[in-house]
Amino acid sequence: MFFYHLLDWFFTIFHSTLMIFNLIGWCFAKLRKLNLITLLLTASMWTIAGIWYGLGYCPLTDWHYDVLRILGYHNLPNSYLQFIVHRLTGLNLSTPIADIITVGGLILSLVISIILNYHDYQNKRKNRQEAPRC
Repeated sequence: MFFYHLLDWFFTIFHSTLMIFNLIGWCFAKLRKLNLITLLLTASMWTIAGIWYGLGYCPLTDWHYDVLRILGYHNLPNSYLQFIVHRLTGLNLSTPIADIITVGGLILSLVISIILNYHDYQNKRKNRQEAPRC
């Protein structure tokens, strides 16, 4: 069981960190490309894998919930946000609120990340054109 407790902590830390990075990674210029990649991977997984597993499917949630069931957890919510908020604070988010926060956060972060990555690309391109030639 010790191994499953380690996996539980790993998923809790990794998945929560990924969620936070998806939401605010665009704030850091050096991490913007990586942020855009993780956002696109997340959105792709939610939609493409969602064809077979249901819209919003996340393998990290699925794997973590498998571990939690082995540890004796039951009646886990569909939303990982509901689970993690309850686990960390004891608060119960309703499913509609959790879904609005989750989807809204992804869409807003993706739009901001695309805009900032585009501006970074344009600035880099402009600076290359203005660089003195030998």
